[in-house]
Amino acid sequence: MHVVVVGATGNVGISVVQALSADPAVASISGLARRQPHLRIEKTDWAGVDIRVHDLVPLFRGADAVVHLAWSIQPMRRAAETWRSNITGMSRILDAVAAAEVPALIYASSVGAYSPRRDERPVSEDWPTDGWPEAGYTREKAYAERMLDEFVSTNPRCRVVRMRPAFIFQRGAASEQRRLFAGPLLPNKLMRPGLIPVVPDTPELLLQAVHATDVAEAYRLAVSRDVSGPFNLAADPVLDSQGLAELLDARKIRMPAQLLRTAAATAWHLRLIPVQPQLVDAFLRLPVMDATRAHDVLGWSPRYSSVEALLEVLDGIRTAADIDTPPLSRTAGGPLRIHEFTSGIGASDPVDRTPAPRISNAVATQ
Repeated sequence: MHVVVVGATGNVGISVVQALSADPAVASISGLARRQPHLRIEKTDWAGVDIRVHDLVPLFRGADAVVHLAWSIQPMRRAAETWRSNITGMSRILDAVAAAEVPALIYASSVGAYSPRRDERPVSEDWPTDGWPEAGYTREKAYAERMLDEFVSTNPRCRVVRMRPAFIFQRGAASEQRRLFAGPLLPNKLMRPGLIPVVPDTPELLLQAVHATDVAEAYRLAVSRDVSGPFNLAADPVLDSQGLAELLDARKIRMPAQLLRTAAATAWHLRLIPVQPQLVDAFLRLPVMDATRAHDVLGWSPRYSSVEALLEVLDGIRTAADIDTPPLSRTAGGPLRIHEFTSGIGASDPVDRTPAPRISNAVATQ
């Protein structure tokens, strides 16, 4: 098989490329990303591609599957920019898949696409995907689900898989995740059990996590097996305030959801964090996912627990771990995190400062 991976250098993307490279059924991989990495991965050719502007049809033609992972979380302070990257980009991906007659599309949706939970009972893939409309990330994930609904109805020959993972962690993505969600003011050395003093005791706080390596395996299975439809991806256990406090050796402090939200809003308006308070609202409303279908239909079982995945990323933040790709590099924010400060903390992506790359004729016609 020849597989095209769009968004191939991020947290999930680099793991997916590595998983596909190890699959004997995969002969070649085209790794597309706005900024090309220096990494060499067997069977993989890299191309600098901006899905917002480049002609994607020549890049998709002849592919047995397209894996679409490209998604912009920042800049949260500029909703029009994330909409252009995520929704306009999604539209162009779908049009190109149809025009190139690609037989399979595997798309990175999210637990964030789901409508708010009603209780703590796990939900299957038929739970509504209307997101939380006040947060840009969840709103756009839900909109992308509607776009896929339309695509499936008009392109019945294309096999479409939607992955809906929980929070995805790995050590090598720690620098990027610190930058995207915590910002430049977080002291790395404090990110270890015993040094994090308190955990908010908020009844609505429920966290599901999964390791990037396990998510990549799910994508590999989806590429190689004749499956379609949505799949929840999450590892056990589900972590609440008590579980997080025990894991981090921290003390619980009673904090109603409204107070937690107010604290996040204050930090956001003071430009201390890059995450809008509406995303906190969305997080506290996420449903607990049941991953039975992924186990039974896809044949997927996570090797890492949610605890192991979370501890790994915390250790990665503490040690400034990274992977040698532009978005995952520890140096992406500049010396002393200067680009994170000058970008406005949530006003722009400090690693996305270059113009769209040009595609050579060789790449465009491969």
